[in-house]
Amino acid sequence: MFIDSFSKFYSLQVRRGEKQNRTLKFSLEVASIIAGLSLTVAVWALAAKLGGYPVFILPDPLTVWQELVKAASGGLLWYHAQATLVEIMGGLALGLTAATTAGYFLAKSPLLERLAGPYIVASQSIPAIAIAPLLIIWFGSGKLSKVIICALVVFFPVLVNTIVGIRSVDDGLQTLMRSLRASRWQTFTMLEVPAALPVLLGGLKIGVTLSVIGAVVGEFVGADRGLGYLINLSKGLFNTPLMFAALITLAAISLALYLLVSGLERRLLAWRE
Repeated sequence: MFIDSFSKFYSLQVRRGEKQNRTLKFSLEVASIIAGLSLTVAVWALAAKLGGYPVFILPDPLTVWQELVKAASGGLLWYHAQATLVEIMGGLALGLTAATTAGYFLAKSPLLERLAGPYIVASQSIPAIAIAPLLIIWFGSGKLSKVIICALVVFFPVLVNTIVGIRSVDDGLQTLMRSLRASRWQTFTMLEVPAALPVLLGGLKIGVTLSVIGAVVGEFVGADRGLGYLINLSKGLFNTPLMFAALITLAAISLALYLLVSGLERRLLAWRE
């Protein structure tokens, strides 16, 4: 009885200590991010003030903040950000579906990988900015062309991670599943997906950030709305503060998507702890 009580008390203290360590680590990370951001803004403000640059060359942080608030309150920023978000989400859905499906079959068939691999690598050697005009001609300047550009940018890193993740499954576990007479679907859902999930989510982290780049590249080439279009418009009007506001919004979208995937990773991979 005494040993059981002591064991429970010890386990409780260990869990409490781990929770406190995680809280302290998170607080330190937040503090370091805030300190780094504050230092960046301070250096930026100092450079703008000492350099004496005109606003269209280097606006100070306060001017950019005022322009950001003005664009956000007037609905201009949301109008363009909404279009970019739709393109990003569509590109992610299309790119992830195609990459994970193709990656699974390539991982299962070395012959298929040898046949298709050179073409996939060759297609990725072409920059997105080079192929974007062609896609605009084929699919128009609407959302579809931007979604396809996003999907192409996302495809390759997720494909590679899918292949690596599926092939990282332990052969002994594969043999065990066969000895237990597990079906192909049971092996896929109970072994291959959980074992490959850490690598797959790593590829997804890369994909969500690249999808923002793909959307902006498409909007640079041809669009009538979106944050990329807004940046081009601001450049033509020499409205650099508005350009900074659009860039900050893009950075916020990228960070939010990355944090969303990180949260999903912690939730799905909690079993590893």
